[in-house]
Amino acid sequence: MPNSSSMAQFLLLAFSDRRELQLLHFWLFLGISLAALLGNGLILSAVACDQHLHTPRDFFLLHLSLTDLGCICTTVPKAMHNSLWGTTTIPYTGCVSQVFSFVFFMSSEFSLLTIMCYDRYVAICKPLHYGTLLGSRACPHMAAAAWASGFLNALLHTANTFSLPLCQGNALGQFFCEIPHILKLSCSHSGYLRETGLLGVSACFCFGCFIFIVFSYVQIFRAVLRIPSEQGRHKAFSTCLPHLAVVSLFISTGTFACMKPPSISSPSMDLIVSILYSVVPPALNPLIYSLRNQELKDAIRKTMTGYLSG
Repeated sequence: MPNSSSMAQFLLLAFSDRRELQLLHFWLFLGISLAALLGNGLILSAVACDQHLHTPRDFFLLHLSLTDLGCICTTVPKAMHNSLWGTTTIPYTGCVSQVFSFVFFMSSEFSLLTIMCYDRYVAICKPLHYGTLLGSRACPHMAAAAWASGFLNALLHTANTFSLPLCQGNALGQFFCEIPHILKLSCSHSGYLRETGLLGVSACFCFGCFIFIVFSYVQIFRAVLRIPSEQGRHKAFSTCLPHLAVVSLFISTGTFACMKPPSISSPSMDLIVSILYSVVPPALNPLIYSLRNQELKDAIRKTMTGYLSG
């Protein structure tokens, strides 16, 4: 039974065998990646340069944009390269790097979304304690914890996955290196169970974060509905809706990718689902956050004006 490290490369799933469709996929991914880079780049520049955006909410938004950029840069460039040149291979080291980076950024993003929910909960339900609970020291510590949890999760999954002996070839049924598809190549029952256990622990952590988010928003909506003025309720809702929309997009696409019925599973369906949860949210998040945040829109407009005039 060959160890996975003895393989020189893996074979990724091609989007199409027709050259015209391969080029179409390349241009589509190029447009999505450029939109994600532009949107998240503008948010990073606006939050970093505008003093009005130096708040805990925007501090965490800056880190969320970093994770979105990381997710896009992990999977899309290699897919674009393969579509442009008509290849399907990825080196062994590239696959390891892709698995680690993808798990790292996705895990960190979900942790940051949970922390951002806590930020909204404290701001609306405990406004008098906001400065204490989310002070200048607490925010960097929470952000560091999110990144550290993502790093640990990625390290454990990557180390276990690529220590498994593989005896089912080297063809992955996905356009990037994804752990479930690598596990299908394994011939080690114990290693498979070990990775399944790690995935179960990660799923429990994600479920705990999900329960916390749901509980927090129940408390938030109860507090908002007690606000006497309609303008105050509208302002409170407007600060929560972008985060709620991003969380819903992230959780719904990820859950569907993990829980989709085997009866609808096919190579083309797997490609569509993987794009939905790995590519679409990082590209849409900047748009969602900028739609209802007037201060952020003004800062982005100022940033773009400065770039164009410069």
